[in-house]
Parts: sequence; structure tokens; C-alpha cells
Amino acid sequence: MKMLPYALILTCLVTCPAMAASVSTLIGNGVAGFSDGQVNNPYGLVLGPDDALYFCDLDNQRIRRLDLATRRVTTIAGSGERGYRGDGGPAVDAALNMPHELRFDSRGDLYVAERDNHVIRKVDMKTGIVSTVAGTGAAGFGGDGGPGGKAQLRQPHSIIFDRNGDLLICDIGNQRIRRLHLDTGIIETYAGTGEAKPTPEGSAVGGTPLKGPRTLAAAPNGDLYLALREGNAIYRIDSKTQTLHRVAGTGEQGYSGDGGDALNAKLAGPKGLAYAPGDILYIADTENHVIRSVNLKTGVISTVLGTGVRGELSRPHGVLFANGALYVSDSEAHRIRVLR
Repeated sequence: MKMLPYALILTCLVTCPAMAASVSTLIGNGVAGFSDGQVNNPYGLVLGPDDALYFCDLDNQRIRRLDLATRRVTTIAGSGERGYRGDGGPAVDAALNMPHELRFDSRGDLYVAERDNHVIRKVDMKTGIVSTVAGTGAAGFGGDGGPGGKAQLRQPHSIIFDRNGDLLICDIGNQRIRRLHLDTGIIETYAGTGEAKPTPEGSAVGGTPLKGPRTLAAAPNGDLYLALREGNAIYRIDSKTQTLHRVAGTGEQGYSGDGGDALNAKLAGPKGLAYAPGDILYIADTENHVIRSVNLKTGVISTVLGTGVRGELSRPHGVLFANGALYVSDSEAHRIRVLR
């Protein structure tokens, strides 16, 4: 099949609803399972240094790798057992507990947020060995200023590396974003106060409440975009001023606003973000069963996939823009899909 030019693909994903709805399935047949052609509630997605697609196969308790050229699927971490076991040994033999999101560091090692183990784990991609870098395995809050491995997290959902190479953790059960300095191993609170309260416009990152900090995406200039799940809004964290600025969502749950200013739109439990060239931000508007886009230059929001009714999409959680395509983990449809 002849591929469209990159610029045309990007333009059509944002502005041509008919083309945006032209979607194919990479893996999954709609039935939950574990096989070369099946997944069970896929969540976080990331493109690896090898250009393969890595994803959290949530209810299979595994991290899997999909070779986009051959469509071959392999397991990178997780035995399928739900639990917390295996540190110091092969990642494929370890027990995981609801892995939500994953990221690669600059050295090519893989980090995984495990919600129900309340930890962040690392897979050394050269040796295949798994270890815990943050969290004790017990839910709680504590340890700021000390080693990440002795700190407590509560249901970490998402992770991302900032431009300094520090790992930011959406510690959603604690209503905070924690920051793990990989060079020292020290953890601290980066944002949030522990209170699920509204976030004032223009407020400083430190000492400002967050209502359900669910996931983060990074822009090339170092700015971060933050989805507040219960806050039903998207904020930008300015890298220079370290202040918070709302870019989408009124804070009220709903589904409205397409074609207008994203600040006046309603979202419903956003759980995934992806930044794309051209200042486009994709949002997994999970409880609305749609993928939406915000043109960050114009502020206009639109729906690029889904109708707002469960069926075409079923509670999508992960979005990834890479190589001119938008990848979507259509979680409860048990598929990973791609728009080209």
C-alpha cells in the first residue's frame, strides 16, 4: 500500500474526520486472551529504541513487544502471575500487578508503573533483570528526601522522563506527582499537595493541589502536559516558569466543545496524552470512548476517533504518536489500533 506523506498524514489526522476514522487493528480480535493475536486490556504504549511497539498488557500482567515489521509478539516482563515477586531475576519470570504505563530512559532501559504493587520497576534491557526503583510494595505516602526504594507510593499510574532525565511519577492515590532523580536515587514531591482540589490558573507547580494527576506528555521545548482524571482537564506545565496553565476542559465531566475553544470543552476522565509535531495534543478521553485532539496553536478541540458511544472505542487508555501514525490502546475492546 502506498503511504501518504508525513505532513499530509498529520494534517488529515487533525482536520479530516473521515480519514481519521480509517483505522486498522495491529493486534487483538476483540476477545480477551493471551496469544500471538490476542491481548487483554492493553494500556500504556511506547516506541522502543528498536522501533518496536511496547505495551502494558494489563490483565495478562505482562509487558509485551510487538515488532511492527514482522508483527511478531514477545513478552518482555511478567509471568502472567498477579503479584509482587522476582526482583533480581529475569523480568519474564517476575510477577507484576496491573502495569499501567512504561517508558524507556536514555540508556534504553525500561521503566514500568505498577498500580497495585505501588511501585516503579526497571527492566535492564541488556540483562533482562528486573528491579524496583521506587516504592516498597505497600500503599502509602512517605520517603520524600530519601531513596526511592524506601519511599511509599499509592497507585502510581503513569511515568515520564523530563528533559533533565528525572523520572516523574503520577502518584494518583496521593494526589501528587513525585520526582525520582535517577543519578542519586532520591525521590521528592514535584507537584500536588495531597488534596484533591481545583488547580488555580497560573499557579506554581510546587504547593498547588491536583485533582487526579493521571498522565503526562512532553513537548520538545520541555513543557509538560498533565491530564487530571477527576479534574476532567488538561494543564500545561511551563518549563521556564514552572507554572500550571489549563489548555482543555472546564473541569465539569461531559462530552462537548468540538470545533471550539478547548478551554470550554467538557472531558470525561482523560487517561492518556500524546504530543505530536505541529503542536497537536492527543487525548484519550476515556469515559467518553473517544480520542480527541487539541491544536495548541489555535486552541481548537476536535474528535479524531470514536462517536462518544461505547462500541467504536471502548474505554481507550493509551495514545502514542510516532512515525506519522497515532497508536491507540482500545483497552476494553482488547485491541491496539492505529490511524494512518
